Amino acid sequence: MSADPARGLADFLTGELGDQVTLSDFHFLSAGARRRNIAFTATVGDTPRRMVATVVPPAVELMPVEAEAGVRELSRAHGVPVPEVVATCADTSYIGEPFLISEHIDGETVPRRVLRTVAAAGNAESTARQWGAAMARLHGIDPAQAPESVPAAGADPAAEHLAEVAAVVGELLADRPVFSLALRWLEKRLPGPPPRPALVHTDMRNGNLIIGADGLRAVLDWEGAQRFSDPMRDVAWPALRMWRFREDAKEFGGFADRDTFVHGYEEAGGTFDPDRYRWWKVMGTLYWGAGLAQQAAAHLDGTVRDIVMAASGRRVSEIEWDLLMQIRPAAKA
Repeated sequence: MSADPARGLADFLTGELGDQVTLSDFHFLSAGARRRNIAFTATVGDTPRRMVATVVPPAVELMPVEAEAGVRELSRAHGVPVPEVVATCADTSYIGEPFLISEHIDGETVPRRVLRTVAAAGNAESTARQWGAAMARLHGIDPAQAPESVPAAGADPAAEHLAEVAAVVGELLADRPVFSLALRWLEKRLPGPPPRPALVHTDMRNGNLIIGADGLRAVLDWEGAQRFSDPMRDVAWPALRMWRFREDAKEFGGFADRDTFVHGYEEAGGTFDPDRYRWWKVMGTLYWGAGLAQQAAAHLDGTVRDIVMAASGRRVSEIEWDLLMQIRPAAKA
């Protein structure tokens, strides 16, 4: 990023909006694993507008910023709560990296603050139903309407994803029997192609939602969206224990039970498949364990020297416990 991103963003918006733009209240928000967010007030002529710039380093860009904006606006047009996209910029001359700019939406995104907000408002059930409904509306969109540059899953998303993760397990976790056991469990129960492939978000969990006293206000971080995938991949991912933030009894996000979320999902047109859901929940847990091993390896081999990456390795044993609890015969899912 350039030494003066505020100047670069102001110059870009002035050209994009056709009026002189000045920036104030410029500050960096909490950083994600790959991207950085900057909040600011843009005064366009005499009118102030609160905005957020999401900066995407090319080295970690999962899809072009124009494609991400396209799938977000498509979703917003179908009733999914998403911050409106103001503009996108792939030209790195402004701040050194591609970015997209969105309207700012008030609310909490930090998971522990989300849990406190929901508890104080007493709106856990209504928020969970809104969350399920938002996901169902996304899955109801014809995936072919999404920009072609949004990645497409293969003919059999489950088999494809399993093969990718199995390769990482073989390379980094071959000496961990629980991971081998989970792989065999998944291979034996491969669900086959989904009856109705969907446009999926892949990361619609606590931490990527804006929550307020009135419930769900927006869904963030669309960089991992895929076309023609299994909708149960989306439903299962936010139910993993790592996204409950020590509130393990509440399967969805640490504040809602499954029945409430699924009620909102089905009421908005989604079709819940418990067997596919269970498979994708185990798959997501295995995938996360493989990802933690990759992060630790990146620190050890010097690719990314970072204490956070190093600490990821110690969590692999937690994933082993989660996998055993999920694949045991008496497990609900």
